[in-house]
Amino acid sequence: MDLTVERVEVWAASIEDKPGSLATILAGLRKAGADLNFILARRAPEQSGRSVVFVTPLYGDAELEAAATLGFNLTASVHAVRVEGENRPGIAAELTALLAAAGINLRGLSAAVLGTQFVLYLGLDSAEDAATAASILQQA
Repeated sequence: MDLTVERVEVWAASIEDKPGSLATILAGLRKAGADLNFILARRAPEQSGRSVVFVTPLYGDAELEAAATLGFNLTASVHAVRVEGENRPGIAAELTALLAAAGINLRGLSAAVLGTQFVLYLGLDSAEDAATAASILQQA
């Protein structure tokens, strides 16, 4: 398989669970020049009235300063791998089976297809698991 595999840093922020909160925080990153490849936002069921937003990538002093001001922190609990390649039926099943065979447990998975290409983000519990997953997928 011809895959592009890279480890990525994930940034997270807690926001109010109300209209406009996500738009405001994303606008703050945009003003700093961020060109985000991945955004995931969801309610935080453990915290009433709060949501959490995850983004990647953030580069450079201006983006990192804006992110800090907006409440983003580099996540210590989510280690991520980004995989990109030509889409075909069953590709996600094949890639996750390779990881399962190596004993890698996924914390999460998000994937999308645009035209003929797919992009998949894997969430893992440790830096070691992320490194192992990336190595396995680079050899696929």
